[in-house]
Amino acid sequence: MPKIPRCWFLFALLAAPLLLRADPEFDAVRQRDDARIVAQKAGDAAALAAILSDDLHYAHSSGTENNKTTYLAALTSGHTKYESIVFEDRKFTHAAPGIILVTGKCMMKETKDGKFDALHLNFLSVWRLENGTWRFLAWQANRLKT
Repeated sequence: MPKIPRCWFLFALLAAPLLLRADPEFDAVRQRDDARIVAQKAGDAAALAAILSDDLHYAHSSGTENNKTTYLAALTSGHTKYESIVFEDRKFTHAAPGIILVTGKCMMKETKDGKFDALHLNFLSVWRLENGTWRFLAWQANRLKT
C-alpha cells in the first residue's frame, strides 16, 4: 500500500470543519419551514401569512391548487386541518441567488371537509428571499405508493 504523506492528514484535519460547516441560508430556511409546519398544524393564519409569499402556488397531491388567499381561507374555514406533518427526508439545495429548493418525503395526516387522510408524499418546495426574509413560494407534492 502506498504511503500517504503526513501533509494530507493535516490538510484533511484542518479542512473537515470547513466542509462540514452548516450553510446559514439552509439553517434560516429550515427554521422558517419548521415554523410553517407549526403554523399549518395550528391553523394560525396570521403566522402563515407572514411566512407565505404573496405569490404562493400550492399544488396538493390531489391536484387541487391554491394561491395565498385561497390557502389561508381553507385553513381558517376548517376546510383543511393538518394534524401531523413528519419529514422522513428533507434536502436543501441552492437553485439560484435568493432561491432554495427543499425536496424530500413526508408523512402527513390531514382532514379535508371532515374526511381524514394519511398521506405519504414526495415533495418539492421553493423558498425565495423577499426583502431580506425567506418566504414560502411554492409546494408540489405527489403521493407515494405504500
